[in-house]
Amino acid sequence: MKIDEIRQGFGTLWDSVTEGWDRLRHSAAGALTRLRPGEDTALPAREDIDDAFWMPSNGWAMMGGEVFEDENRLVVRLEAPGLEKEAFDVQIQGDVLVVRGEKRFERETSDGRWRVMQCAYGAFQRNVPLPVPVRGEEARASYRNGVLRIELPKLAPGKPRTVSVQVG
Repeated sequence: MKIDEIRQGFGTLWDSVTEGWDRLRHSAAGALTRLRPGEDTALPAREDIDDAFWMPSNGWAMMGGEVFEDENRLVVRLEAPGLEKEAFDVQIQGDVLVVRGEKRFERETSDGRWRVMQCAYGAFQRNVPLPVPVRGEEARASYRNGVLRIELPKLAPGKPRTVSVQVG
């Protein structure tokens, strides 16, 4: 009898872990962004880093984002700390907002060693699907406090569309 309770407990635990992982994977999938170091990234040499888990070719970062819609516009906000505003290339390609950039490593001025390196450096691309058509030629972007904000006027102003579905 006890072994069945233990099995059931493990089954419940496993179901909770897999459900939580699925939710995290679906909600964060768009935010997980790969940064690929290039020649301009200027990363330190491997022998200057004591962090055993650091790998320059596996730079991943969470670039959290938000898409807000009102009657006249879409506003896309992407968290991208540690960049200069000149580092961004923002384009609208069909119904997708494409944001590219590169986060470059900045060296310390004194001699020393890196003990922990958890920041990701390199070139990235983040694609944000746009839920409605926009007037791309009137878009405006700004970057402040590590947040890139892009305001996109709607092609056809109007309230966000709501569709009711009948349950049969």
